[in-house]
Amino acid sequence: MCRRNVATRLLTASGTWSKAFLVLLVSATMASGASATYRSREQAKKIVVQIQRADYEGDRVALKRLYGQLAPFAENKELATRVQYWRGFALWRSAINGFNDKVDPTELQEDLKQAVDEFEGAAKKDPDFVDAKIGVLSCVGFLAYSVRQQDPGSARIQELIAQARQLWKDAQAAAPENPRLFWVLGPMVWNTPPERGGGQAKAMEGYEKGLEAIRNRKTTAHDPLEPSWGEPELLMSLAWSNLNQTTPDLNAAEQYARSALELVPYWHYVRDILMQQIRDAKRKKTGESTPQIHAID
Repeated sequence: MCRRNVATRLLTASGTWSKAFLVLLVSATMASGASATYRSREQAKKIVVQIQRADYEGDRVALKRLYGQLAPFAENKELATRVQYWRGFALWRSAINGFNDKVDPTELQEDLKQAVDEFEGAAKKDPDFVDAKIGVLSCVGFLAYSVRQQDPGSARIQELIAQARQLWKDAQAAAPENPRLFWVLGPMVWNTPPERGGGQAKAMEGYEKGLEAIRNRKTTAHDPLEPSWGEPELLMSLAWSNLNQTTPDLNAAEQYARSALELVPYWHYVRDILMQQIRDAKRKKTGESTPQIHAID
């Protein structure tokens, strides 16, 4: 074999080996990147599960801590939108729990503003992520409520209400059957006069529709990073509504509250606050309806 042919074959073989090496290197890099993303996803999932539990337990300190623990995962492009959503969720629920605990309104408003920033960041990255927009809607509604409590004459109240109305319209247009939207809209509908399409019955009807929708969507397995919460919250809201409507249905209130606790036995608000309110109302009703027997002299 001539030297020229040998050299050509050697160069060809060398080129082939170089290409093979590059393919292997790229494959290894991609596999390493995929593995890192998988690990990050699994770590983020664990934090999300803890956030949901801390919310139900009313643990505002844990919610703030977990909000911070999620921060590094927001840099991962594949996880960023969902991580931002759950960071917003942690602060949103910290504020809601704070209302129950009579926390200073200024602190609650700061939580809600930061939550809006997180939700809006997620929605900007993924315009089809309706749950992030629903989060913004709820936070703006609670901000309006908190500002009104603090300063009933504030001009900002009307600005927030106008913002909430537009967010309401946009969310309903995008996902009218989203069960979490029914839950978020409930308090707004409750406080809207019947002549303007709201009222107690309308709000409760929405909760029932949300409950039906979420039960129809139930699956045995789901990704914790994708919002799927709502059934316990809808049951709780039906319990509260039956307790607080003009003509209370205390048996229905208790039944809905117990159903919520069957799903989340450690829910602080339902177990320790709402159930106590229902028991107190039942005792009061029984006392009022018990005939008074007077002694005969």
